[in-house]
Amino acid sequence: MKTEINHKWFYSQTPEEIWMYLTETELIAQWIMPNDFKLLLGHHFTFRTNPIPSLNLDGIFHCKILEIVPFKKLVYSWKGGPGNDETIFDTIVEWTLEKKDNGTELYLLHTGFKEENVSILTGMTEGWLKKMEKVENLLNEK
Repeated sequence: MKTEINHKWFYSQTPEEIWMYLTETELIAQWIMPNDFKLLLGHHFTFRTNPIPSLNLDGIFHCKILEIVPFKKLVYSWKGGPGNDETIFDTIVEWTLEKKDNGTELYLLHTGFKEENVSILTGMTEGWLKKMEKVENLLNEK
């Protein structure tokens, strides 16, 4: 069974420009969800969206920043569930940026899905592709 999401994108912008969309609260909200993100190691933050009853999710995703290498790597945990402190998935999101060919390659590795998370994994696999397309559109509008 597949237990991770692994995607790669190329952007014509610099790693510094891409980094802003991964680390600035207002920019993150434009492409993924409202949040209380702060680029601070150990910071606990949430992403918030509408509940997703079909996946048993209350729409609040609890995260914690685990690693920061400015303009190169950002790692955080990503947990979700039906609420009342119940977690049904507990994963790790790892973003890696690499300067390449007058632009940036951005890698996403989202790991830790279990067999009972197959519906969430499927939804998020497609979801990340759509979200990063939004980032590309936002970058190109600048």
